[in-house]
Amino acid sequence: MRLEMMTAPAAAAMIARSPGIIWPMGSTEQHGPHGLIGTDHLCAEAIARRFGAARGVLVAPTLAVGQSHFQLGFPGSLAIRPSTLMAIVADYLAAMEATGIRRLYILNGHGGNIAPVRSAVAEFHAARSFNRIDPASRIVVRLRSWWELPRTDALRKRLYGAAEGYHATPSEIAITQAAYPEAIGEFDAPPPPASHDMSDHAGDNYEEAASFRRAFPDGTVISHSALARRADGEALLAAAVEDLAEDYARFIAG
Repeated sequence: MRLEMMTAPAAAAMIARSPGIIWPMGSTEQHGPHGLIGTDHLCAEAIARRFGAARGVLVAPTLAVGQSHFQLGFPGSLAIRPSTLMAIVADYLAAMEATGIRRLYILNGHGGNIAPVRSAVAEFHAARSFNRIDPASRIVVRLRSWWELPRTDALRKRLYGAAEGYHATPSEIAITQAAYPEAIGEFDAPPPPASHDMSDHAGDNYEEAASFRRAFPDGTVISHSALARRADGEALLAAAVEDLAEDYARFIAG
């Protein structure tokens, strides 16, 4: 249930019943020759909204621009500084806490957001610790990136193996194909590139935009984007919603 589509009395009643909310976030950055520029926030948004509608859970408006300065060598990419993202997260935490939210589940779609968000949450709680603020009304935060949810992670690796890669991945592009078929179709996929070891995504640890553009001139990072298929995206969406239902329930239970 989308917060921005509710009246204030309806939101108050819902928060009184269950003081939790999901906040999807991502980025607006190039995703190679096949992916939509909004892929990262569109994936998190699609998963969160499907889950919220199916389970009657409150979903906050999506944060669509993230910490993506290393993508600014490509037209269409937008970015905010890590410090700006930290300030936004801190303000959201304070605002949600003030309006009765006690459990904030951040569903992330962009690796570059992970470090700033974790730092912002730590700074928020550190300020409360140093100022000896009563924790009775505190807000608790969980950060999860959709690709690390267990069924979803297993499925994307099973579908694409080494061709999944790290940026402009076939799994995320498949999700956009399923969620926004009017905006993105399917592709004729050439043979996959040479295999490589696929490790867990640990955040986008890149330097400045010029170096990124030189290292990855087509915008992908060891990913075979053209393997994406709408049917795979539907399966990934279903797996992510199921994963999210279990993880969110554990989170709300405390």
